[in-house]
Amino acid sequence: MTTSETSQPSAATPLLDLQALAVAVRRRRRLWCSLALLGLLVGVAVAVLLPPPPTAVTKVLVTHQEDQPNDTGTLIRTDVELLGTTRIAEKALRSLDSRQTPEDFLQEYRATGVTNNLLRIEVTGDSDAEAVARAGALADAFVADHVRRMRQTAKAESKALLDQRDRMRDELAEVNKAIGGRSSADRDPKASARIESLFARRAELNSRIAEFDQRAAEARTGTPRIIAGTQIVDVPRAVRHSLPGAAATNAAIGLLLGLVLGLVVAAVGAVVADRPVLRREIAANLGASVIAELPGAALRPGRLWRLRRTRAARTRLTATLARTVRGSAEPLSLLELGCARSTSVLALDVAGELTPELPVVIVDGLPGTQLAHRRRQPGAPAVVSGDRADAGPPQERRLGVGSVAPGTAWADLRHLGTRTVLVVRAGHGSAAWLHTVARHLADQRIPVIGVVLIDPDPRDRSDGALWDGPTTALRGRSERSAGHNGADRRQPERLTMWAAGAPDNDQEAR
Repeated sequence: MTTSETSQPSAATPLLDLQALAVAVRRRRRLWCSLALLGLLVGVAVAVLLPPPPTAVTKVLVTHQEDQPNDTGTLIRTDVELLGTTRIAEKALRSLDSRQTPEDFLQEYRATGVTNNLLRIEVTGDSDAEAVARAGALADAFVADHVRRMRQTAKAESKALLDQRDRMRDELAEVNKAIGGRSSADRDPKASARIESLFARRAELNSRIAEFDQRAAEARTGTPRIIAGTQIVDVPRAVRHSLPGAAATNAAIGLLLGLVLGLVVAAVGAVVADRPVLRREIAANLGASVIAELPGAALRPGRLWRLRRTRAARTRLTATLARTVRGSAEPLSLLELGCARSTSVLALDVAGELTPELPVVIVDGLPGTQLAHRRRQPGAPAVVSGDRADAGPPQERRLGVGSVAPGTAWADLRHLGTRTVLVVRAGHGSAAWLHTVARHLADQRIPVIGVVLIDPDPRDRSDGALWDGPTTALRGRSERSAGHNGADRRQPERLTMWAAGAPDNDQEAR
């Protein structure tokens, strides 16, 4: 591969990989399941510890003078707003002989327009009896106020019509007087026309006076209909609350809200953290192919009997790594990222596979020397700490175990092995840190044979093979003999060239 080929831009990647996001959210199911469970428990606790206050409800049928079949509910909304005034509240409190202020009482009841003429009133109190009394007093106060307003409106309308009728009568008296002052013997044509206009005006006035009388009577007649129609149709009664029903409703609401919140938090956290979880992402960031993967349960002895597939995958991986160690004179290391215990188990499995054939010593370079302090079992491979890596006999085959987590001493990795297999837990390291690992390994001239993925997503169908990657050891370029040929001598240079293309900080990596 030439420099011009490596400098060509790679295929454009989407700004947001929905598949990776879905996998990341699914892997954080403990988070959103915990939040959903927390919401359920909070809902139940609210229903038990904060029960609703005693409530009474009543319904009032309200008749309006302006009722129309096509009314959109404007009149009943006006009644709802009128019920929420201090005047109605003060009248209700006065009838209850209560010292509570109207402003405080307004916070303890509400009205809802059920239909264009039906009003629902809900009132709370310290007890059911008090709530019922308050609901009755409030409904009576509203009905009385509504009847009073309708009477005043009808009275004002009737008075206006009668005043207009009286003005017409005064004008009619003047017209009659003018007609009586004319001489019947006057034969002047102009006088005759004047008399005819007066008679026409008198007839018109008589008709309008009769009309105003009729309208005034109708205005007075409509008031009893409104008064009789406005009444309490559902007597005040206490509302019975079911604790199991309220707990179930609150639990369902809390569960839904907690689940939504958990999914949102998991999605935002996955985007912000930028931790690769798919095979193709991990392989691309490390510059090495995924050669094997193991579920998390495969390295837990207590669960091996449940999952045959995981046990078979662990056996195959152990055999593959053992063949790699057996077929090369160079020491091999297993470098972990987020799975120190799993890497230790793999190292012990590989060493145990090789021990009957050749002497193997495990060089423990993990933080805390976890393996070096273990009690050695009969027939188990020897384990030494990292500072004694070169103290063993030269005929012993070394298998190093180390870490590439933050804080790693990169210069010490070659003492563990000149080749390495990265054991990475899916979703543990960020993309920037994976780039950093690949760059430092290339600087140390440590080729990466491949990546063992721990606890991958079972629904991941992406490809973890890099066909144009610089480390394709399992496809025929695993050996690096000094002076073998020119191609082998150029391999570290290619590793360095790939690592140079990686970003230098987290901002560029993202």
